[in-house]
Amino acid sequence: MLKITMKDGAVREAEAGISIQDFVKQVSNSLAKKVLAAKVDGETKDLTTVLDKDCKVEFLTFDDEDGRWALRHTASHILAQAVKRLYKDANVRLAIGPAIDNGFYYDFDIDRQLTEADLADIEKEMKKIVKENLKLERKEVSREEALKFFEEKGETYKVELINDLPEGEKITMYTQGEFTDLCAGPHVVSTGKVKALKLMSIAGAYWRGDEHNKMLQRIYGTAFEKQADLDAYLHMLEEAKKRDHRKLGKQLDLFSLHEEGPGFPFFHPNGMVIRNELINYWRDVHRRYGYQEIKTPIILNRQLWETSGHWDHYKENMYFTKIDGEDYAIKPMNCPGGMLVYNSKQHSYRDLPLRLGELGLVHRHEKSGELHGLFRVRNFTQDDAHLFVTPDQVEQEIQHTIDLFDEVYNTFGLTYVAELSTRPDDSMGTDEDWELATNGLRKA
Repeated sequence: MLKITMKDGAVREAEAGISIQDFVKQVSNSLAKKVLAAKVDGETKDLTTVLDKDCKVEFLTFDDEDGRWALRHTASHILAQAVKRLYKDANVRLAIGPAIDNGFYYDFDIDRQLTEADLADIEKEMKKIVKENLKLERKEVSREEALKFFEEKGETYKVELINDLPEGEKITMYTQGEFTDLCAGPHVVSTGKVKALKLMSIAGAYWRGDEHNKMLQRIYGTAFEKQADLDAYLHMLEEAKKRDHRKLGKQLDLFSLHEEGPGFPFFHPNGMVIRNELINYWRDVHRRYGYQEIKTPIILNRQLWETSGHWDHYKENMYFTKIDGEDYAIKPMNCPGGMLVYNSKQHSYRDLPLRLGELGLVHRHEKSGELHGLFRVRNFTQDDAHLFVTPDQVEQEIQHTIDLFDEVYNTFGLTYVAELSTRPDDSMGTDEDWELATNGLRKA
């Protein structure tokens, strides 16, 4: 008999070889109706997984993130199956179809331009597949078997994915009815579990996110266990649309975006009233917290950006120009300029902590497909500051900074989570400086 440790620490016995689905039925029939997947020793698994050793099992419902992802991952396979059924003559090639926050998507290479009008037909076919309640069957295969299967079906993207897998990597396929996909899982036990679904939009997406690759057609959707939950979610989206800053920006004549400068916002007189009030508030808060305001140039020479490391590590996100035959860059960050201000004269320890605040205009190259209103732009004013302190002031100064942003966030009714950032692999600076800074953050 196996000893199965539950989430609450209770230990139950079960026969070796029992599936998780049968085990949960032994625990509770009512619970079995809700469980979508399970964690076995911390790894998310299908309910068809067989238990063959003592382990810890945690049942996952739609209330759990991993449970939702299993259901929505299955929804993406239902979407792919529906597209394959409907457009047999359009040479549908499948790319990838993961679950994502709030839903799922699938990327297709198809000899037909899909439109918003097609979504209704696809959604209707998906609901048929749900009603068919097709079992999802997992099969582990060899690399050769997987390649042969997808090559014969002309699934070139799947073949590429298989060839890119490391040698010895486990390869699995999932089948539901006539449809089989390359997939690591996990999934729910049948298509019938996806009781409420909605296709949301169509967009273009480069294969593997690389603009040098072919543009595919991506269909986004969402899925829930209950229709009432889906209806509530769609209602929330409708309410959010009414408050969309792009819509309000136009209605209130605050700002505009133009083809002459994609990603570069234009602020109108009404928008400047709001901006200036925010800047007045910013200045008031920073004065109270002991900051001095500075302003640094937008364009600085190549040598500075090489010294700062941006030239080597951030060049693809920067804009460049030449002045008197020499290379210059438009600043993507304010830091190097702030350092030059500090270095412009000698300082005494009595000057420290020295708090230099800046509302600096920065430019960063974002891909056109990623631009989104004022949330994702190519130039923006960054509320930045550089604090020059003695080693024994680090912890206290970090706490002082936390107090500042806590006040600002609370003023606007915003919530936040603080996380400790540790040293990256390609960092600059000494081990001692990093240890001092990290420990100061940790203690604060």
